[in-house]
Amino acid sequence: MRSLAPGDPLGKAVLRTVLIVVAVVVTLYVIYLLRTPIIWLVIAAFIAVAMSGPVNLFSRAMKRGLAIALSYLILVLIPVGLGALLIPTIVNQAETLANDVPRYARDVTAFVNDNQTLRDLNDKYDFTTEIESVAGDLPTHLGDAAGILSDIGVGVVNSIFAVVTILILSVFMVGGGPRWVRAFVAAQPASHRERVERALEHIARAIGNYVGGVLVQATIAASFAFIVLTILGVPFAGPLALLYFFFELIPVVGATIAAVLIAIVVLFATDFPVGLIIWIIFAIVYQQVENYVIQPQIQRRAAKLEPFVILVAVLFGATLFGIVGAILAIPMAASIQIAIREYVHFRRETASARAELAEPGRAGRPARG
Repeated sequence: MRSLAPGDPLGKAVLRTVLIVVAVVVTLYVIYLLRTPIIWLVIAAFIAVAMSGPVNLFSRAMKRGLAIALSYLILVLIPVGLGALLIPTIVNQAETLANDVPRYARDVTAFVNDNQTLRDLNDKYDFTTEIESVAGDLPTHLGDAAGILSDIGVGVVNSIFAVVTILILSVFMVGGGPRWVRAFVAAQPASHRERVERALEHIARAIGNYVGGVLVQATIAASFAFIVLTILGVPFAGPLALLYFFFELIPVVGATIAAVLIAIVVLFATDFPVGLIIWIIFAIVYQQVENYVIQPQIQRRAAKLEPFVILVAVLFGATLFGIVGAILAIPMAASIQIAIREYVHFRRETASARAELAEPGRAGRPARG
């Protein structure tokens, strides 16, 4: 059997392969250990790109540092203000709903008794008794709900450090981003600089258009939801419309989840089953209009992605990083698509240039006789 000496070429190749494998494994393990700060960096970069638009707008009338401070102050005050306005209303309305649930359950029982088919099913399975029993116990569980809200509050407090860290990273990225981009472009070969700069500009524009489009789309959806819920007489249409807005930010499945959650509330807060039927019809029809009319119009200036690619990207992002991954999946996919497109164009131009250089050489060769 042949022994592998250090100077043997085969031994060098085996050693190099082993070292590469070990380096890859160690790198992947380090990335796994650092997954949380890496996710924070990705989120911070996404926020920085999205905030570059308002910062550049404010920079026209003030110094860039002040523009950054003002933009991020607005970013922080929006959720704080909405929370201050809506949380007391949500708590009061939730308490009112819990106290009114027994009455809603009696209405369901009355509706079942007025329908022969449902009455026969109820005589067989006695489901209205279970509904009234659960509804009667619900007000007594308000203390448990308060405990759950307290636990949620603790979780929110524990997340403040992450949010503050991400915002600080994002501020540094916005402040130093232009300088970093210029340095990165200048470090590229002269033949690549223009293409790299163009690719970065396209990626930033695609992310900015995506963020703006999603916010406009969510605002339109929440506005229509608020109108429908108000017409139906739901007593807390505002908080539910805000819930619809935030779920609309989650691609593909967010609006459906919000529609189901609101349908559960509508079931008890309006005349059964008319209110529930109207809401379900609205949710289905609006989703079709949004998918085929509103969304294409809003996102027509962003990077185009195939529906299959969008779905796969969202599934991968949600699996790897949860809701944050689902939100970031589409702009990340658009960025990858732009990078691949620019690389393919570069390869084609390089091949074309080589062919043009080779052509005169072939033309100038003497003919063999």
